[in-house]
Amino acid sequence: MALALEVVDAGGPRGFEGLTLAAVAARAGVAVPSLYKHVDGLSALRIEVARVCVDDLTTVLTVARRGLTGAPAVRAIMHATRAFAHAHPGRYQATQGAWAQDPAATAVQAAGARTVAVIADAITTLGVDPARTIDAVRAFRSTLHGFVMLEMDSGFGLPHDVDASFAYAVELLVTALPARLTP
Repeated sequence: MALALEVVDAGGPRGFEGLTLAAVAARAGVAVPSLYKHVDGLSALRIEVARVCVDDLTTVLTVARRGLTGAPAVRAIMHATRAFAHAHPGRYQATQGAWAQDPAATAVQAAGARTVAVIADAITTLGVDPARTIDAVRAFRSTLHGFVMLEMDSGFGLPHDVDASFAYAVELLVTALPARLTP
């Protein structure tokens, strides 16, 4: 697992995509068939790596929001997610997975549910209408993930401070999420 995480880390924002048995075997200095003593193939390895990465992100978010509620909690989670993505872009990519619908990925799906629970709990402390919690979590995640991915893919080419834009996006969400909207 440590070698697989090294491969993911070395690959930058597309590190999870670059995770192959051959890459892990090369780091271990062994032939690919030797890995089958330790993993049940690439799919199983990817699922386990994703679980570890999701657990790592959940820990980061839990620590960031500890003792905070309302807007400070949501801000802390957003900033912690962005920092995690910058520090570990390949691992961040692993947390956003194709594994979500994979019937073999129950452990990583459970880990993902724990991450979403941390986010949902923080969002509810903003005073979000309980009937809109799922909508609010989706708005939060899509805004945050979209910003982070555009940033990591150098998608912000205009000459303006990206940190200022992120702070603006955070404040937009903190202000808008508790609004009583009826789409």
